[in-house]
Amino acid sequence: MTAAPRRRLRLVFMGTPDFAVPILDALVAAGHDLAAVYCQPPRPAGRGHHPQPSPVQARATALGLPVRHPLSLRPEEVKAEFAALALDAAVVAAYGLILPKAILEAPRLGCLNVHASLLPRWRGAAPIQRALLAGDPETGVTIMQMDPGLDTGPMLLVGRVPIDPQTTTPELHDALAVLGATLVVQALDGVAADSLVPTPQPTEGVTYAAKLDRTEGVLDWHNPASDIERRVRALNPWPGVWFEHAGERIKVLQAAAEPFEGSAVPGTVTDDRLGIACTMGLFRPLLLQRPGRGALPIDAYLRGRPVPRGTLLA
Repeated sequence: MTAAPRRRLRLVFMGTPDFAVPILDALVAAGHDLAAVYCQPPRPAGRGHHPQPSPVQARATALGLPVRHPLSLRPEEVKAEFAALALDAAVVAAYGLILPKAILEAPRLGCLNVHASLLPRWRGAAPIQRALLAGDPETGVTIMQMDPGLDTGPMLLVGRVPIDPQTTTPELHDALAVLGATLVVQALDGVAADSLVPTPQPTEGVTYAAKLDRTEGVLDWHNPASDIERRVRALNPWPGVWFEHAGERIKVLQAAAEPFEGSAVPGTVTDDRLGIACTMGLFRPLLLQRPGRGALPIDAYLRGRPVPRGTLLA
């Protein structure tokens, strides 16, 4: 028995960062009609601080798709332009702007959001990093029918990804982007065929993934070493994690948590390989970077800049 042919839908895609690019590619590969791509306006970047297009804008331009990047979706003329596209659906992935009610209601089949968590856990801006910071054993992607709330709409499809003790934010980001691309194409097929019934989100287990702040990168030795090690995996590459030593901010790019049988004030260097006592356990940096320098494995770092046993790090 052959599968029914896919219905070609007239879509808008709304996304901005790297996470959204595979999803845009999947919609194009599925043969849908992309009437327009919406993304955030170009932002200053690089040494010259020249405006640079977002990853989604760059990809859409390469694909020959029309791009729009309004500062807001609230002006009446922006809403009218969106409605005039006569869409079947909109697909949203890490766009960065709130969709007003008029935008949500304009497409015939509504707006589908690709959210990188197992809703209702980790609604909000930084679900990948928050899942890692919390030590969640798994996360995933939820394809959601959008409503006016913050990631509160009914669920269409869910896919799961395990989080192992070595998983980093970049690895999880890429896996979830690929999964989201697959699921949203399936969800569009189901919605178009009226064979996919939205399921309300559970009322229990709601958590919020607050936007990341630079101050979260400073390491606090009064936390368990396992928590600090997860912070390294979760907050690299941005905002990064660091500690202060000899007047410099030292970035930690890789680390391990180890048992510690001794007794020491949190922040005390306990051996010649920069083992650092924490409230519970020992934190061991494995890859370090000084300001303006390249990253170095711990042995190479200590050959040029030893940190004596007994040093108390702030």
